[in-house]
Amino acid sequence: MTAIGDVRRRRIDELAARAGQVPEGEGGVSLTRSAFRRLRRNPVAILGAVIVLVFLVVAAFAPLLAPRDPLAQTLLSEIRPGFIPGATAGFPLGADELGRDLLSRLVVGSRQSLLIGVVSTVLGVVVGMALGVLAGAFGGWVDTVVMRFIDILLSIPSLLMAITISVLLGQNQYALMIAIAVTQVPVFARLLRGSMLAQRGSDYALAAQALGIKRGRIVFGHVLPNSLSPVIVQATLSLATAIIEAAALSFLGLGDPDLARPEWGAMLANAQPFLSVRPELAIYPALCIIVVALGFTLLGESLREALDPKFRR
Repeated sequence: MTAIGDVRRRRIDELAARAGQVPEGEGGVSLTRSAFRRLRRNPVAILGAVIVLVFLVVAAFAPLLAPRDPLAQTLLSEIRPGFIPGATAGFPLGADELGRDLLSRLVVGSRQSLLIGVVSTVLGVVVGMALGVLAGAFGGWVDTVVMRFIDILLSIPSLLMAITISVLLGQNQYALMIAIAVTQVPVFARLLRGSMLAQRGSDYALAAQALGIKRGRIVFGHVLPNSLSPVIVQATLSLATAIIEAAALSFLGLGDPDLARPEWGAMLANAQPFLSVRPELAIYPALCIIVVALGFTLLGESLREALDPKFRR
């Protein structure tokens, strides 16, 4: 009986592994390898990956890449009413309203956007996945309670909820991260819950239940790993949303209280009184936000297509 049980368990493991693979037309290649092959042939994915890679490199090595001290008011003496220096020798993008090198502030400001975007997305993924696993694994009244809580969060506009949380927690970097993370929790919770419910009805899960295998092993050993693809795609897309929301909250004055620390949203807000004098002070930070968000969006959408079975034909 033990040998027969072992054979059945191995069969279940094979069915579970096959659930995470592509159809037979792909030659039995794993889902990850098949998706990577399609991404390499997709020019949109390559463009998004290049933008994201450049952003990561600039943010990681910002102090080395910045040509000048972003806090040094080098050109302050040249600023006068109605005039802010533009591009000059040693200042490719000119200076800001306080005589600081604009290029250096943009480069160093990428660190803040990356930090806030990554931390808030990770927090949203962790909390959202925890709720999604509870709802998708147990079902019944647990699923009902969790989903009603998620519905309450979804009923509140994300930006309004982020502003409320940021105000309640105080004006600081950590409050900004938490505020953005809370707005992302419902997305990941519903996505993982739906994916797990679909996997729970698969052949390997039903066979495992029939053999009396413990629910924990089924959920965490097979159902959860096979349900993570949509979550990974959504995390890439949510990074773009997090960067935009962080800039929006900083623009409204709810971001980092240290105004001397470069941040793209704060730079955009500080440039508003000087639009008639030098509109580039607002154009450059806005372009940085748009391009980086576009890069994550292109990469995320391409990853979604690569992992979606409907696009494998």
